[in-house]
Amino acid sequence: MTGPIRYTETPSPLGTLLLTADPDGSLTSLSVPGQRGGRTAGADWVRDPALFRDAEEQLAAYFAGDLKEFRLRLRPHGTDFRRRVWDALDDVPYGATSTYGEIAARIGAPRAAVRAVGGAIGANPLLILRPCHRVIGANGTLTGYAGGLDRKQWLLALEGVLPAVGH
Repeated sequence: MTGPIRYTETPSPLGTLLLTADPDGSLTSLSVPGQRGGRTAGADWVRDPALFRDAEEQLAAYFAGDLKEFRLRLRPHGTDFRRRVWDALDDVPYGATSTYGEIAARIGAPRAAVRAVGGAIGANPLLILRPCHRVIGANGTLTGYAGGLDRKQWLLALEGVLPAVGH
């Protein structure tokens, strides 16, 4: 389905989120303020808050600690490799973490592909919804996050992986 990009902005504990979707309502991106590689509304985009009502309700429930798994139609645009990596993120459950190497293994990529997997995770267009914040370094350290390490830490604290922090 083609047509103008639909979007809305919604407040969150991480700042105002920018959500985009195809005209059929499948989400194509979720960006946070100042995100590396994040989107900004284009002049030809159409603001359509009603299209995002379900996503906003689920995000509010997630931030309130009442939702552990999103049930939304996602349609990120990327290469086949990136989409396989992004799909694998959905298998990392709420309150758990995984490593880049574990994600590589999950998609059947060789150990040497860990850097490429990291690049795909860093390009995840659906922050929060596709839980790239749950991927950490092999030594247990918090590694890069396009939305900023402070937000990654906040999300992991929300999910009970880390002690709570202020934001």
